Amino acid sequence: MYRVVQRMLPGYVRRHVLYFEAAIEDAVAAFAATIPEGGLVLDAGAGEGGHSRLFAKKRYIGVDLAVGDSAWDYSRLDAIADLASLPFCGGCFDACINVVTLEHVREPGCVLQEIERTLRPGGQLLLIVPHEWEVHQPPHDYFRYTCHGLRYLLEKARLTDIEIRPIGGYFRLMARRLLNGLQFFRGIWFVPALIGLVPPALVLPFFDGLDRERAFTLGYICTAQKTGRS
Repeated sequence: MYRVVQRMLPGYVRRHVLYFEAAIEDAVAAFAATIPEGGLVLDAGAGEGGHSRLFAKKRYIGVDLAVGDSAWDYSRLDAIADLASLPFCGGCFDACINVVTLEHVREPGCVLQEIERTLRPGGQLLLIVPHEWEVHQPPHDYFRYTCHGLRYLLEKARLTDIEIRPIGGYFRLMARRLLNGLQFFRGIWFVPALIGLVPPALVLPFFDGLDRERAFTLGYICTAQKTGRS
């Protein structure tokens, strides 16, 4: 029922409440627009390849270990592989995206080092991770990241020009948690829960500007670059 309610929401309301997903979509689309036509792009942790449509005029390569969700269709992947041991030569990709995947790998530092290895000099990385999020895709859910941990991992992988942006603050986080609460109600209790939880979930994001520090956040959008020139 929780998923049904999500699908019933009008587009602008869905973007308002499901801010994390909207921010991801916008970030990937903006990143794709910076890559020249014909550029070779690695989607490291592609899942079902949902972002491939944003790279229609690029050469998109989707890679995943294909263990995250048994219900997913991994048939459109270009390769099934461990991200800590990518089957590509060094310096071959113009860009890479790693979207809500780094929490699902056992050795995140190794994965980022492999991504750095396969990027050409000057190649760009878009990395998106959760910070305060429920356990998902068990048992392959290992980590959550702070901005400081991300910077450490990216720098250790010898990536430069690092920018890290939080995805919302305390009030957007609380709004999402209220919406998540709908999944616990069934039968006759669902309608009262809908009435009690959805209105504040719609209102709370308007106060998000009060959280200036963004210590409470849904996650982070990061960009980085492999050192050197193309």
